[in-house]
Amino acid sequence: MALATRHYVIGVAGAAVLGTLGWLAFRTEPEPVDLATVTTAPMLVTVNAEGKTRIRDRFEVAAPISGTARRAPTSVGDRVVKGETVVAVVEPAAPALLDARSREEAEAAVREARAALTYAEAQFRQAEEELHYAQTQHDRARTLTDRGVASQTALEDAAQLLSIRLAAREAARSNVDMATGALARAQAALIPPSSSGTARDSCCVTLKAPVSGTVLSVDVVSETLVAAGTRLLTIGDPADLEIVADLLSADAVGLAPGARAIVERWGGPDPLDAVLRSLDPSARTKVSALGIEEQRVDAVFDFISPPGTRGGLGDRFAVYLRIVGWEGGNVLQVPLSALFRRNGDWAVYSVEGGTAHLTPVTLGHRNDTMAEVTGGVPDGARVILHPADTIVDGSPVTDRAAP
Repeated sequence: MALATRHYVIGVAGAAVLGTLGWLAFRTEPEPVDLATVTTAPMLVTVNAEGKTRIRDRFEVAAPISGTARRAPTSVGDRVVKGETVVAVVEPAAPALLDARSREEAEAAVREARAALTYAEAQFRQAEEELHYAQTQHDRARTLTDRGVASQTALEDAAQLLSIRLAAREAARSNVDMATGALARAQAALIPPSSSGTARDSCCVTLKAPVSGTVLSVDVVSETLVAAGTRLLTIGDPADLEIVADLLSADAVGLAPGARAIVERWGGPDPLDAVLRSLDPSARTKVSALGIEEQRVDAVFDFISPPGTRGGLGDRFAVYLRIVGWEGGNVLQVPLSALFRRNGDWAVYSVEGGTAHLTPVTLGHRNDTMAEVTGGVPDGARVILHPADTIVDGSPVTDRAAP
């Protein structure tokens, strides 16, 4: 009897061992997964773009005349005062060198002008003589008329002749002035370049700063020839900054003037605040680094943060913008990496009691990392991030981060 009992116990123990080995051999091991919690928190939907700062009002100083711009009296970064600081000096252009033919023509013109002056002076002397004779005849006619010897008609004729001679003398004087000017003009054509500008300070155009600010760039540093309208330097106020960023036209459609922007990666410890001032009404075509044609729109932003919080930020500095298109204070949200498509709808795997459950969800706004949940999972639910294809509804899982 004892022997039978012993065999029975051994058989039961063997069956238990075989059953345990079979369960261990065929059971499904929980799959390690990364978990995240569905939370309620503030949420921003932003359009992200790279931008650059620029001074709002730039003043370009240009040469008012053609000539020689002297070496720039200012350098980049110098402070200038409106109406006081000399920023450029331009000398009038020197006369060109004459070749042999041009010199002969100029000398001939001088001789011609001198002869014309001599002729005009002779005419002037003749006019004076005729005027003197007419004056004498007039005086004689007046005397005879007073005595009753000559008629009143003779006096009137003498007075008319005197007026004619006076006008002739004035015309002759004008001819002399004209001939003198023509001679001076002809002689000026023979002035060599080395003889011009003996009094340098009296023949130059001095340009002073049109506004108070800082010299941003100097286009003409050394003394050189310039044409009228050539830009010499640019002045602006570095404290008066704005931001310009080029956005995809599809992103710009959803933005309106007044939209808030967060300025990051500008070099300072804290983000800065800005506001959208305007969007260009016309887009332009730009080829991306991948060779894709994109329609881009320039957006201009004004700083809200005071100048003291953005010290060191200057003209054409790079910044990174997050333009707020939508924001909410208490938004139930789930990581985008937990979402996947199932039968055309969004879904997640929520985890309860170590088991994955396929859970359809409905979504609202989305940003780069999170999506607003409008239905499907409650606040505090645990969801699987980057679910593998091996996970199905009901799969046992374990938190990879658990100790």
